[in-house]
Amino acid sequence: MKYLRRLIWYVATRLLVLLCVLGLMTTAFYFSMNATNIYIIIKDGMAKRAQTIMMGTDESLEAYFSKSYLDRDAQYQSALAGQGDYQPYYTITGFDHRISLDSFWCWPWDDSARATVTERIPAIDGKIKASAREGMAQSGQSLTPKWQSAQYSVLLSRENGQWHIRNMTLNKIINEE
Repeated sequence: MKYLRRLIWYVATRLLVLLCVLGLMTTAFYFSMNATNIYIIIKDGMAKRAQTIMMGTDESLEAYFSKSYLDRDAQYQSALAGQGDYQPYYTITGFDHRISLDSFWCWPWDDSARATVTERIPAIDGKIKASAREGMAQSGQSLTPKWQSAQYSVLLSRENGQWHIRNMTLNKIINEE
């Protein structure tokens, strides 16, 4: 009886350790999967948003952002109307978009996540339109377009198995000279 009890105890403890290790591995896998998906959504979504704002492309951003956020994003809405800060004055041909994910957290079983993101566009390829050249020079504005670097708090949600940016709040503006 003594040997049977020891054998059962030995098997039970090893099984418990194995289950704990498997549970940790599963949690780490889902956390990593969510982190990768969220990083891609933030990186690609914010790049497409910047492209729409600067170049005036008529792309749907609903694959990255929730419709309710797009409806209240002033920069995006004015760019769609052709009255943004770039389309009337500049012809943008390309830009260098950089995102750094400062912090991120999402439980593997949760359908929402929070991230802190810094967005920078250090180089913009483009030129000023001839119709706006004189007015820009007289007002003392720069003849090359600039993008305001900033840090955002991003709230994401998973809807039908896909992550979407539900809200972006400006934390601080980063001045780069």
